[in-house]
Amino acid sequence: MPKQRRNNFKRQGEMAQLFFRAIAAAAGLQILDPYGDSAPYDVAVENRSGHILKIQVKSTTRPRKGSASFRVELIGPNSKPYTHRQIDFVAVFLVSARVWYIFPFAAIRRGRYTRRYLQIHHFSTKHNQWLPYKNALHLLSQSPKHAESKTIQHLTLKIKQLKADS
Repeated sequence: MPKQRRNNFKRQGEMAQLFFRAIAAAAGLQILDPYGDSAPYDVAVENRSGHILKIQVKSTTRPRKGSASFRVELIGPNSKPYTHRQIDFVAVFLVSARVWYIFPFAAIRRGRYTRRYLQIHHFSTKHNQWLPYKNALHLLSQSPKHAESKTIQHLTLKIKQLKADS
């Protein structure tokens, strides 16, 4: 990858992190920054309950060519998928749509494995399984376990709806 393009991606990521810090602070969360770039998460927040949550911030500029979906790569250091021990939430900023999606880690897992990519069909309410996480900054005010149980409840309800429709 050319150096100029890599620098643009890095700069975009840095800007998304700054933006996330600003909206999290405005929501009353305490911002905690890891020192350097060696942590698997970009920012940590302490919510009003005193829980410290580790958040990986991702961003993407526009939908994929020929598609209405945004694709976000979910790999951490050394090109390996993140684990539940490394992060509690993933915050994804869709730059061109000016929208945040806040995912509890449990929402992006497939059984024991973490998704490598996340497809967000932002422009479709019918196909966007991630709609409950759109602008869901309120999830950061809960403990990771509580947000995870909400995720499980949502997925169970979605499965029941799909079975009822078929």
